Amino acid sequence: MSETRIEPAAVDDLPHLAELLSDLFTKEAEFRPDTSKQLRGLEMIITQPNKGRIFVLRSFDRILGMINLLFTISTAEGGSVIILEDLIVRQEYRSQGFGAQLLEYAMEFAKQKEFLRITLLTDRLDEAAKHFFAKHGFQESVMVPMRWGEAYGPEKSQVPPD
Repeated sequence: MSETRIEPAAVDDLPHLAELLSDLFTKEAEFRPDTSKQLRGLEMIITQPNKGRIFVLRSFDRILGMINLLFTISTAEGGSVIILEDLIVRQEYRSQGFGAQLLEYAMEFAKQKEFLRITLLTDRLDEAAKHFFAKHGFQESVMVPMRWGEAYGPEKSQVPPD
């Protein structure tokens, strides 16, 4: 497809980005689409570029895909690192190299801004995603992700008061 470009997402893109996340979260085992939550999180990232960046791949005015990068500090690395949270391309544009373009753009962004590492989580059962990221130099880690939060059980209501 001609005339594609990658650029930072804008607030006007929010509905389209939430739609992409809905598609992504429908495929993932741990997450469920919730447009209001997705819009809130996306807006926080777009309006606070020191916390992260969302880049979109556009063809003219249509968003074909997005990648979401969150910034943090690693004590292990001794500096700034990226958590790659979401990478999604619209269904009708998959297998055309657009996901690779977004990922390579993010990797080049990380190098230019001197981030020391990009960490991502992918669904254990999604062999295609694991293969895709491995092809771009990502390696499986022995670290095991663990989560705590609102969506993970009754423990949230058992926090002792201050």
